[in-house]
Amino acid sequence: MYKRITGLLTWALLCGLSLQAGADLKEDLTAAMASELRTEAEKARDANRKPVATLEFFGLTSDMRVLELVPGGGWYTKLLGPVLADNGKLYVSIGTRGVERIKAAGNLPSVEVVANGGQSERTSSGNTIAGLTIDVTDIDMALTFRNLHNFSPDGRKAINEVVFEALKGGGIYGVVDHTRRHMQGDNSENGRRLDPVLVIKEIEEAGFEFVDSSNLHYRPDDELVYEVGRRTVTGNSDRFTLLFRKPE
Repeated sequence: MYKRITGLLTWALLCGLSLQAGADLKEDLTAAMASELRTEAEKARDANRKPVATLEFFGLTSDMRVLELVPGGGWYTKLLGPVLADNGKLYVSIGTRGVERIKAAGNLPSVEVVANGGQSERTSSGNTIAGLTIDVTDIDMALTFRNLHNFSPDGRKAINEVVFEALKGGGIYGVVDHTRRHMQGDNSENGRRLDPVLVIKEIEEAGFEFVDSSNLHYRPDDELVYEVGRRTVTGNSDRFTLLFRKPE
């Protein structure tokens, strides 16, 4: 009986800590979302991109060391940077010019831009980076949002492998991207879409375990026919949300 009570108390304590961590993350993210650093156009996309729910699904906590790949203009960087500034650390790498401009203006001082090595090349199937390296190790989480579709199969393979090397055992890899029909070949309308089954296969081949998927960004009225930039689709594309883990 004593062991049972002790187990129940431990479980209750862990649940309480988890709930508190979730509440703290939501509070920190909400504050970052209201920051004057963000433009009105960026704030207008919050309802569609659901950053709080997405980062909660990936298991983000404010004490993590996180690597964001291909941050672009810094939409997510402006949220992750402040949340991780005090107790964690945000690194960004590959396609960081937008973040570098933000930092040059004196903003996001705690965010570290990490150089990447390798030879970039644009091919008919997307970007590739031969010999890709990223100079960061022992991180807790790697994230990339709507970016893998820009890379060729070889480019995605290189990214998945360097992420695997950068993460510590048990580290998390979170991916969001636009959905392509399963096993559909390339055409003029689906260049910025990826088959989620293919993405799972590719990331598992790099050594990761597939953990879970979420329907947070499922859009039933996206028929997966048209380019995601078309007016009938943009802002309403169906996106897959996948969670992977590096084995211990």
